[in-house]
Amino acid sequence: MTVFLIIVVILVLLYLFALKGRTGHPGLEKLRGWHFAHRGLHDKNYEGIPENSMTAFRAALDAGYGVEFDVHLLADGELAVIHDSPLKRTTGAEGKIEELTIGQLKDYRLENTDDTIPSFREVLDLFAGKAPMVIELKAAGGNHAALCKKVCEVLDGYEADYCIESFDPRCIWWLKKNRPDIVRGQLASNFIKDKQNLPLWQRIILTMNLTFLLTRPDFVAYNFADRNTLGNFIARKLWKVQGVVWTIRSEEDHKTALKEGWWSIFEYFRP
Repeated sequence: MTVFLIIVVILVLLYLFALKGRTGHPGLEKLRGWHFAHRGLHDKNYEGIPENSMTAFRAALDAGYGVEFDVHLLADGELAVIHDSPLKRTTGAEGKIEELTIGQLKDYRLENTDDTIPSFREVLDLFAGKAPMVIELKAAGGNHAALCKKVCEVLDGYEADYCIESFDPRCIWWLKKNRPDIVRGQLASNFIKDKQNLPLWQRIILTMNLTFLLTRPDFVAYNFADRNTLGNFIARKLWKVQGVVWTIRSEEDHKTALKEGWWSIFEYFRP
């Protein structure tokens, strides 16, 4: 029994240590106090503005918000801003965004509007020096290192306030090793509940934030409905890791998030 208790204590201490992030990055202060429009200030059902479009990004900037958006690596090594890898939902076309080149982006209209798929540089041109950005890296097919490298190279040419996040812990690990100056965050959810076609062991690791042991993120960005997991509680309360929640869709949830100390990524209303 004594041996068992010792093992339990050791495992608990190891788990506590594993959840330690990085705190005190000065870049976090530049993001503090902002609310971030999820994929821009879009609402295709009301104003006809598609997500991750230049119209949505201009609307967010005009309204005084920061912005969250998604970046994919293209076939020619350039970068596009769009959420899904498959093009069907957002453009109605077949194929995947990773199969396109930068010159083809203007051939794909978003949700039957005049907006086309933006390039990463277009969005940076709009926001740099004006409002902060939460940049989500969408790795696909093992391209995480190439995606991270290209995004960082492009960002080097801009004076901008931003952080980088990803569901893929390999991206956050790459940033830790190669670009520790950048504010980095781990996106997560309760994958034990929401399976996402992942094997059980991966879902457990991601849900419990065990990748923090390698990535030491500056913040954790968690699904609002799942935010009160044990891993989040320990990371935020014990280690003071900043929390960000997505996607807030009501003023009530927004106020709850702020009261609890989370930063808000929102859509379909204006806080």
